[in-house]
Amino acid sequence: MPILSSRGAGSAKGFGFTSKTIGPPIDVDYLVVAGGGSGGDAGPSIGGGGGAGGYRTSFPGGTKITLTGGSPVPITVGGGGGSGRSNGNPSIFSTITSTGGGTGGAFNNVPGSANPGGSGGGGGQEIGTPGVGTGNDPPTNPPQGNPGGPGTPGGNAGGGGGGASATGSAGSGNAGGPGGVGSPNVIYDSPTVGTPGPAPGRYYSGGGGGGGFTGGVGNGGAGGGGAGADYFVPGSAIDGTVNTGGGGGGRIFPNAPPSGSGGSGIVIIRAPSAASLTVSPPTNTTATTPGGCKVAVFTVSGTIRQG
Repeated sequence: MPILSSRGAGSAKGFGFTSKTIGPPIDVDYLVVAGGGSGGDAGPSIGGGGGAGGYRTSFPGGTKITLTGGSPVPITVGGGGGSGRSNGNPSIFSTITSTGGGTGGAFNNVPGSANPGGSGGGGGQEIGTPGVGTGNDPPTNPPQGNPGGPGTPGGNAGGGGGGASATGSAGSGNAGGPGGVGSPNVIYDSPTVGTPGPAPGRYYSGGGGGGGFTGGVGNGGAGGGGAGADYFVPGSAIDGTVNTGGGGGGRIFPNAPPSGSGGSGIVIIRAPSAASLTVSPPTNTTATTPGGCKVAVFTVSGTIRQG
């Protein structure tokens, strides 16, 4: 006679199987930041700063996204635009897409004009009508970014790229325009994410600074924007900070060959304390806030699962 399992031969456990617990749906907050655009880097000119990657968030007080228990949800973290006039790449979580930042301009005539994006690129050294990259393109509500600033008409300076909170500044004479300031957020108030800024919270999506001649370079905006190049310092355009969506600094021809690359984006998910979040790949991390909320930080593309 066969010996039956003490757990019941007819049950799943009797065959050595165990059931998998699937967590309930939960509503989560998000911060979705796209990759920043590179600084202007085309033609014999002075480049504008790259536009910041689009900035979209539900925290605090916005409409949350529901995660269905047990179902992995893909998350895309957009890369920054590479040196040489490249737009940033979008970041995506569920129904939320943040648009990459627009590259900075060289001359204001195509193909050297600044590009639109989450935030627009700053205009390059101008001849004729100033050309800047428009921000919040395509439109979202609230806006995901701002336009860049114009270069100096007939001068030797590029405008700053747009940031999440402010338009890029115009070039002035031979001085490059500063990049627009990014936006602060406390969805995860940790020094491991974002950058410091003038107000509490961690800053994201700062615009890149425009290149300058004898009047000085444009500084990058708070939130990872890179400074523009200095004519007298070869190779001095600064990249946007990684995982902030900051725009890259504008190039100066011919002494500073590369423009600054845009900084890659970031996605942060904040869930109630009862949530059980699993992320992949292991490069992405989870943490618990002082108040007990669960946070998932995505610095590369991957998936998130509740329960």
